[in-house]
Amino acid sequence: MKNFISKSLFKVGAFPLLFVVLMWAVFFLDRLFNLHLTQLGTSARTLKGLSGIIFSPFLHSDLEHLASNSLPMLVLGMLTFYFYRPIAWPAFIWIYFMSGIWLWVGGRNTPGGDMYHIGASGLIYGAAVFLFFSGVFRKHKPLMVISALVLFLYGGMMWGIFPIKQEISWEAHLFGAISGLMVAYNYRKEGPQRKEYEWENEEEDENEFIQEEEISDLNEPTTITYYFIPKQEEKKEEENKKD
Repeated sequence: MKNFISKSLFKVGAFPLLFVVLMWAVFFLDRLFNLHLTQLGTSARTLKGLSGIIFSPFLHSDLEHLASNSLPMLVLGMLTFYFYRPIAWPAFIWIYFMSGIWLWVGGRNTPGGDMYHIGASGLIYGAAVFLFFSGVFRKHKPLMVISALVLFLYGGMMWGIFPIKQEISWEAHLFGAISGLMVAYNYRKEGPQRKEYEWENEEEDENEFIQEEEISDLNEPTTITYYFIPKQEEKKEEENKKD
């Protein structure tokens, strides 16, 4: 039992943990060797800024920025890989590249192109929105509990998609959230699903049968039969003529 639990935790937490470790490793290497890696961030609509699509989530401005992104990245990543394991990898890849490309296209920049968007917050917003709407779209109670949990833990950060603080890359938050919503909708029929019971299918079949009957009744031709009964006087006249 312990081996099973440890293996499950390893499968669920290995990648999110590795991602966070890489974030910290890049941060300290940058500080120790003065590598100025922030220049590998996303500089919108510039050729040099394309590198940010890949490297931006690993770059952070200071220790506070890094610490604030580490725990949400780990928690949301583990929830995604645990509850949506069959679609976790494609969902992560789509959110990663969609949010990065849109940030490069629609992010702010200076005329000289020296503004860089850095940090994993775009991925965090994408994962949070993905988890929330994946439960809502499936209408599956256990997954809706996860949606409620995500809303409780990280619902307040949704204010970050608005341009309230200019020093924060709200565009990364916005494009990450949109990416998460689109991926959740696209994969709504894949991965874990709500169990359908036989009585639900029976009701659907009955409704279809009733509708078919109503339609067939409307399509049937209407037949009207006329009966002609001659008057008695006319019959008598005919008899007299015969006589």
